[in-house]
Amino acid sequence: MTTQTLPRLSFAPLEGITGWVFRQVHQRRFPGLDRYYAPFFAPTTDSPLTGRGLSDLQPDHNQGVPVVPQLLANQAEAFLAAARVLQDLGYAEVNLNLGCPSGTVVAKGKGAGFLAHPQALDAFLADIFSRTDLAISIKTRIGVEDAAEWPALLAIFRRYPIRELIIHPRLRRDFYRGPVRQGAFQYAVDHCDLPLCYNGDLFTPQACRELAAQFPSVSHWMAGRGLVYNPALGRQLQGGEPLTPEELRAFHDQLVEAYRQVLSGDRPVLGKMKELWFYWSRHFLQPEGPLKRIRKAKTLLEYRDGVNALFRDCPFQEEGPVTF
Repeated sequence: MTTQTLPRLSFAPLEGITGWVFRQVHQRRFPGLDRYYAPFFAPTTDSPLTGRGLSDLQPDHNQGVPVVPQLLANQAEAFLAAARVLQDLGYAEVNLNLGCPSGTVVAKGKGAGFLAHPQALDAFLADIFSRTDLAISIKTRIGVEDAAEWPALLAIFRRYPIRELIIHPRLRRDFYRGPVRQGAFQYAVDHCDLPLCYNGDLFTPQACRELAAQFPSVSHWMAGRGLVYNPALGRQLQGGEPLTPEELRAFHDQLVEAYRQVLSGDRPVLGKMKELWFYWSRHFLQPEGPLKRIRKAKTLLEYRDGVNALFRDCPFQEEGPVTF
């Protein structure tokens, strides 16, 4: 097996999963990631950062964790109002979300939906880059319906001093299905002098290394679902040991306790933890029985009984089926 390492790996934002509690626990258990991109919040001019977004990005919730906030916006004033608040909180960079494929987001012309309006997008970028000195990175898809949209979109991005262009080489209509469109990323490598980051289906060390060999000029990689599934992925890419069942159990237990400290009652803690088993269950052989107990659990006691049975009775596999 090759010992090639990837210089930089970051954690993509996953709404409902990679909030500040998860980031803190992951950073302690599996240090070494380049940065963590916070799940997006959608600012308005009157409410640039309130509620969940404000709590998630409070500096005391992110001490020692390299965090980049992400904004979902298509109005310059709302983006700039949030940027000012983030600067006041001490952030030096903000990420613009042009990748979310959610129907409700796209219907508002935000996320990947903004890509359907290239003239408006160009004007938006011209406005925000001329009115803030906060570094701006962009996470984007390659279009909405047709890969032929990508060259014109990339030409727009090239006009601006984007800190980093993070490309998920799928269309909006692809959602997360089917193979990533490697040719579109290669086009960006060949035609764009902005710093580039690759994101998309980085689930295993082998997949990451194969892509690193395919795109040797790219030094930054972003994984989301792959890092939830295998929280030790970053360590493995630097030549470290693979994830063990003992580590996964310790990570799990620390997350439960951390959520218990900040959430009220069993139910919200169970909501957070049950979502993670969609990914973690793939490490176990024949996990159906214990998983059913985990999903049906209404108290933390019932939940822990299911988790104990899973770790006790189901053989652990370092790399299980990872088609999400």
